[in-house]
Amino acid sequence: MITFFEDADALTKNNKMEPLCTIMGRSDFCEIKGDIRIDGSSYTVFIVSSETDIPAAENTSWRVRPYARKGDQAAMGAVREWTLKLVAGGSDIPQCSQNHSVPGILFSAGGYAGNHFHAFTDIIVPLFSTARPYNGEVQFLITNGWSAWITKFKTILKALSRYELINIDNRKDIHCFGSMTAGLKRPSYKELVIDPSKSPYSIKDFRQFLRSSYSLKKTRALTIRDGTRKRPRLLIISRKRSRAFTNVGEIVKMAERLGFRVVVAEPGMDVSGFSQIINSCDVVMGVHGAGLTNIVFLPEKAVLIQVIPFGGAEWLSRTFFEEPAKDMNIRYLDYKIKVEESTLIQQYPADHAVLKDPSVIGKQGWLAFQSIYLQKQNVTIDVNRFRPTLVKALELLHQ
Repeated sequence: MITFFEDADALTKNNKMEPLCTIMGRSDFCEIKGDIRIDGSSYTVFIVSSETDIPAAENTSWRVRPYARKGDQAAMGAVREWTLKLVAGGSDIPQCSQNHSVPGILFSAGGYAGNHFHAFTDIIVPLFSTARPYNGEVQFLITNGWSAWITKFKTILKALSRYELINIDNRKDIHCFGSMTAGLKRPSYKELVIDPSKSPYSIKDFRQFLRSSYSLKKTRALTIRDGTRKRPRLLIISRKRSRAFTNVGEIVKMAERLGFRVVVAEPGMDVSGFSQIINSCDVVMGVHGAGLTNIVFLPEKAVLIQVIPFGGAEWLSRTFFEEPAKDMNIRYLDYKIKVEESTLIQQYPADHAVLKDPSVIGKQGWLAFQSIYLQKQNVTIDVNRFRPTLVKALELLHQ
């Protein structure tokens, strides 16, 4: 969110160092040039002007929450607000402790950053779009930064910037720049997508960047030819807390009988290790959830099978993973479970609205839907009913 306290056009006429704030569908960001001084202790970016005739310079300011999910009040409420303040030069302006010769980018790891899907769609993809043009010659400043998140994505952060990340919150030293961007450029209104009309890059460029950063070897999924002895690799993404497969052993046996080599793994904090696993596979299957975000590491022409839980998660499944997968040149299949395949039948009477009419729960709002269909439900796949979906995946690998 960016709040303007004075008319921006008027300020542009009077001051060349005026922040250029761009309002986009899902993100706002300000691109600034001039004498920029960042005070992490007060969460303020000072833009110092040598002009003495700027009217009311001390009262000109902007407020920025540098996280690319504008419109989501819950997310933005967990993002620290920064003030961009235009000030006239004077002795009361913070003095520089460290001068940086490269541009800076200020972004937040607040919001929903702890969720793997949101880390990518709200931060990593916008950060790539914003920082990649600098070819590493850019300094990152993170607000709401926490060590586990920084460690988790260190490979990506180091691939985009040659400089040590600065965790800027509450710092006493003053970091100074000649130019910087406050906020990130989200390159699409959609999830996990890069719109080439809004970015110099495409999602293909992003996936190539990931392959290079994590040294991923497999660029294309196996093409099955007549007489070939090589078996395609199927990854079953497992989960522990919710939407877990309760009969993984049965699924593995059935898949192996069809000719797959099967790997079962659960994503965790080791992004590098899991990227190697998923990149080695030709087909990946999993229940709708953040773990499917790892399709960004799949080779071209791989197949994603999204298992859609009971209760009306079709829109989420389509928006979060089906549409992005197709943009990534990943073949897509889904499998919608029946109520008999949901463990909710063990928790509610057969005539309960949760089982008989999920739309009743949906009308109660997101929290009601989430608490039941996403947090209380596990999945017992009917392997006979699921078998044709795996057969279809094999057919796709023949093409």
